[in-house]
Amino acid sequence: METNMVRQAILGGNKELLGYELCYQDRGSSLYNQADTQAANVIEDFLVQLDSDLLLDGATAFLTFTPNLLMKNIPKMFPPEKLVIQIEDNSTVHPLAQKIIYRYKKQGYRIAIKGFEFSSRYFSLLDVIDIIKINMASRAASLESVIKIGQSFHKEIIAFNVNTPEAYEAAKKLGCKYFQGSAVAQALSSKVQHMDHLQSNFFQLVIAITRDEPDVDEISEIISRDVTLAFSLIRLVNSAYFALRNQARSVKQALVVLGLGQLKQWVYLLSFKNQDSGELSSELIKTSFLRASFCQELAQYVRDLPISKSEAYLMGMFSTLGLLMEVPLEAALAELPVAQEIKDGLITGAGKAGSLYRLVTSYENADWAAMNACAEELGIAANIISQKYFECCENVNNIWRTLTMPYHADEEEPEEVANIDGEMIRSVREQQKNARQKLEESQLSDEE
Repeated sequence: METNMVRQAILGGNKELLGYELCYQDRGSSLYNQADTQAANVIEDFLVQLDSDLLLDGATAFLTFTPNLLMKNIPKMFPPEKLVIQIEDNSTVHPLAQKIIYRYKKQGYRIAIKGFEFSSRYFSLLDVIDIIKINMASRAASLESVIKIGQSFHKEIIAFNVNTPEAYEAAKKLGCKYFQGSAVAQALSSKVQHMDHLQSNFFQLVIAITRDEPDVDEISEIISRDVTLAFSLIRLVNSAYFALRNQARSVKQALVVLGLGQLKQWVYLLSFKNQDSGELSSELIKTSFLRASFCQELAQYVRDLPISKSEAYLMGMFSTLGLLMEVPLEAALAELPVAQEIKDGLITGAGKAGSLYRLVTSYENADWAAMNACAEELGIAANIISQKYFECCENVNNIWRTLTMPYHADEEEPEEVANIDGEMIRSVREQQKNARQKLEESQLSDEE
């Protein structure tokens, strides 16, 4: 595969997901520096091979098309309700642009102009445009005028390249309703955690399950100390999704059902779901998990990497810790017993671990030049990166979907599962009591 593609979330001010823009590039070059015909062939061949569900997970796709792509009917590979056709600023000067856009509009597709400016050539398109995207990296003095025109014609306004907190605040002040860029998740995240949470069972559990040789007894004991986490885990494996013949009634039984391989993936999302995270952006959690999986998958291709695959997973997962808490990332990581290479890689970008993390975030931000530089430094083939990204996206989407399913479909659970909740709570509380007693005895023994 010779084309890179990444999804970038477009979020509203209340953290609602409008869709994903699919940013793409032919390997080693900027797509729009190529001739239209060549670009059309590259993207057509790529989309034919791509299962878009790997990236979109049912969400709406925002995808930029050149005039040649439009004339070759490439957008028809997507159903109208799942695609927003984006037109670049320079494509509007094409002599057939208006006619082509009107044709797709009549077929039910929504149209977005990317880089809309205060210019007469756009005015004839206002009747057919649904969405105006403004570039917050631009210093154009006409941004405010563009937004006023768009709002007067009842168009949705999306600010893209929102890559700094200042850009986010400026876009809000201008009246933009939706935002896209690396600073959006940070601006919309709710900092609901506290420093004392770093010492809680969740972080101890994360460390335990990501060891190269996890200890089931240690994991079981940690989970058993937290009645909410233990109850959620047992209830999860007793849901209709797992369809057990005999119900799991203890943490250890639940761990056997789930398996250590899946536990590492499930517990991260599960623990956040059970926190008071109603205002926490689900896209930020997905980003954390995707980074973790991506770092882990790419780590195996890096020669002489000073951290293990499990530690690479931790590096990706903890990369958003500063956004989830009221402390800088450096302060949060200082309290965690993780490898110094992970801390240095995340904070200063030092070493091969730092280069691996930069590669992942560069791909995430569609910064292809930086990504290629990191890949060359680490010795990772460019075609492997895209392949692993798609695999990780599919993995995250599947886990997220199955994680939420049992909690939103209680009516579909077997009757016996619904009836054991009271017994389960009593069992979990008893396990919690025993675990705390063992912990106290261990502490007394250490003091002696």
